[in-house]
Amino acid sequence: MIVSTSPPCSLRVAVVSDFLEERWHSMDLVAHMLLTSLQQYPGTPMSAAGVRPPMRLRFSRLPVLGRGRTARNADRLINRFADYPRYLRSQLSRFDLFHIVDHSYAHLVHTLPPQRTVVTCHDLDAFQCILDTASDPRSALFQAMTHRILDGLQRAARVVCVSRATRNELLAYRLVSPDRLRVVPNCIHPAYSPDDEPAGRAVIDSLLGPPEPANPELLHVGSTIPRKRIDVLLRVFAEVRKSHRRVRLIQVGGPFTQSQQELAGQLGLTADALIVAPTLDVQALAAVYRRAALLLVPSEREGFGLPVAEAMACATPVVASDIPALREAGGAAGSYCPVADCAAWSRAVIGLLEERAGQPEDWNVRRQRCAAQARQFSPAGYAKAMLGIYNELDTN
Repeated sequence: MIVSTSPPCSLRVAVVSDFLEERWHSMDLVAHMLLTSLQQYPGTPMSAAGVRPPMRLRFSRLPVLGRGRTARNADRLINRFADYPRYLRSQLSRFDLFHIVDHSYAHLVHTLPPQRTVVTCHDLDAFQCILDTASDPRSALFQAMTHRILDGLQRAARVVCVSRATRNELLAYRLVSPDRLRVVPNCIHPAYSPDDEPAGRAVIDSLLGPPEPANPELLHVGSTIPRKRIDVLLRVFAEVRKSHRRVRLIQVGGPFTQSQQELAGQLGLTADALIVAPTLDVQALAAVYRRAALLLVPSEREGFGLPVAEAMACATPVVASDIPALREAGGAAGSYCPVADCAAWSRAVIGLLEERAGQPEDWNVRRQRCAAQARQFSPAGYAKAMLGIYNELDTN
C-alpha cells in the first residue's frame, strides 16, 4: 500500500489511486502527476500522500479456474466494492480531504465524507451503459454497479473535468450541477520536452533501430479499443505509403486486435511497416515522440487527449480528429481532420510530410508552436488549480 507521512500542516490531502495491479497506466500517471505536483508546489501549508491498498487475490489464485477472465473480474469486483472501501475507512482520520483520481472509482465517495471529496472525471465512457443502453448493452448487475459509481460522482463536493468537452457532456446529461464542476486539464510529465535524453533514446534505438531522417515514422499512442478508430489509422497509413514507401507506423499502448491485423493484411501493410512497441516508461515514450515525424490521433471520442499535449511538448506536430477535447489539447498548433474522413486525413499527413522534407524553416516554426502550446499544461499550474479547488471545500 502507498501511505506516506509528513509534518503537521493545515491541509492533509489523500490522492486516492487505482489498484496498481489493474495496470491502468494512464490513471497511474495521472495519480503520480497529481501527487508529485502537489508535493513540489512551493510555499503551501499542505501535505499530500498517495492512498492505495494492495489488491487481494482470491479467485485468481485457484488452480485451473483462476486462470480465466471470470476469476480476474470477480477479484476486481470484490476488491473495488468491498476491500477498498474497508481500507479507506481506516484512513478517514489521517486526512482532511480526499481526491479520487479516476471517476470509475467514484463509488468510493460513499465511504468518504462527500463534502471533503473531489473526483476527477476524464470522460463519460464508464457510464455509457446507462446513458445509452442501445450502444452499450450490459447485464443488470453491471448497470447496478455503474449506477452506484455515478451516484458517488454526483455526491462529491467537486468534480474536476479534464476538459471543457467533458464538462459540457456532464451538463448535457444533467449528471452534475454546474456549481460543483471545475475544469483543470491534465498536466504533462517533465520528461516530455524537445531536449534529447540519452538513456531513453538508447532504449528506443535498440527497439526500433537508429532513426533515418529520410524514412519518417508516424506514431499512435493509445489503446486499440473501438473509439480510437484504428481502422481509420490503418487506412490512412496505407494511403500515405503509396507516395512515401518507406514510412513506418509505430503503435504504443497495446497490440492490434485480430480484426485490426486482418484489416492491415487486406491493405497490404507488412510487418516491417507496422511496429508495435512494448509498454514504455516516460523517458522512452518521450524519445519515441521526439523521433516521430507526426503523431496521429484519429479517435472519435476523447476526454482530453494527453498524447496530443505530450507530443507537442516534445515539439512533434499532431494530426488529430476534429473533436472538442482534442482541439482543447492541441489548440491552434494542431492540424485537425473530420472524424473518419480518410481522404482528408491522407491529404493532411502527406502535406505535412512534404513540408517536413522540403520546407525546413516552416517545419521548425510549426514545431515551435507545438512546444509553446504544451507549456500551458505545467505541473505547477496544475497544482495551483487543484489547491484552489481544495480551498473551496469545508475541511473542518
